[in-house]
Amino acid sequence: MPTAAPISRDVVSFVRRGGRMNPSQQRAWDTHRDWIVTVPREDRETSIAADAHVDWDALFGRSAPLMVELGSGTGDAVTAAGLARPDANHVAIEVFLPAIGSTLSKLDRAGVGNVRVLLADGVRALETIFDPGSITELATWFPDPWPKVRHQKRRLVSPGFAALVASRLVPGGVWRLATDAEDYATVMRDVLDAEPGLVNVYDDWAPRPDLRPVTRFEQRALTAGRVVHDLVYRRVDPSA
Repeated sequence: MPTAAPISRDVVSFVRRGGRMNPSQQRAWDTHRDWIVTVPREDRETSIAADAHVDWDALFGRSAPLMVELGSGTGDAVTAAGLARPDANHVAIEVFLPAIGSTLSKLDRAGVGNVRVLLADGVRALETIFDPGSITELATWFPDPWPKVRHQKRRLVSPGFAALVASRLVPGGVWRLATDAEDYATVMRDVLDAEPGLVNVYDDWAPRPDLRPVTRFEQRALTAGRVVHDLVYRRVDPSA
C-alpha cells in the first residue's frame, strides 16, 4: 500500500475570503446541521485535530462506497454526484462558510440526502479522518492554479499530495481532476505520472465526465477560450 509522509501545513493551497453567510445560506446551515460533519479542531477553524476520527459508515448509517470532493465550492458538482450515485456516500470538503451554506441549500432543493459537508483544509482531512484504502473516488475540480510563480508552492497537486491521495484510495479507486490552467494541467500530469501508486486511466487527457455540471467558473473559462483538461488516475499496487 502506498504510504505518504506528512505534508507541511505552513503553506496551504487556499486563502479564505469573506466568512459571512447571507440569510439564505445561514438558514440552510441552521436547518441542515445534521449534514455537517463535526470534528475536533486545533488552532484554525479549518484545522482538524491530529487524533480526530470519523466512522463514515456510522455517520451515514450504512456501509457504501465513499466518494469525496475536495474543494466543493457552492455544491453544484457534489449535488449532481449525489443524485447520480445514490448508492454511494458522498463527502464535500470546503473552506468557505458561504459556499457550504449554498451547498446545503442546493442539496435540500434537489432532495439529496447522501451527502455530508465538512468545513476543513482538505489535505488535513485526508491525513487525519480518512483511513488508508477507504476512498472509492476523489474529485478535485479546478483547484486554484496560483498562476504567479512566487505563489506556485501553494498549488494543491504536488508529489506529497499525490502520494497521500494514492494511500487513501481503495485498490482500483480513482482520482478525477480538472483545470483550465494550461501550465498547471501539464504539472498535474507530470506529478501524477511520477507517483508509483497511480496510473493514468486514459494514458492521455481524459474525456469530460458527464457527472460534472458546467459551473459558472468553468463556463467563464470556456467563454474566455481556455481549454479544460481532465485527468483520471487509478490507484495501483506499485509492488505488483
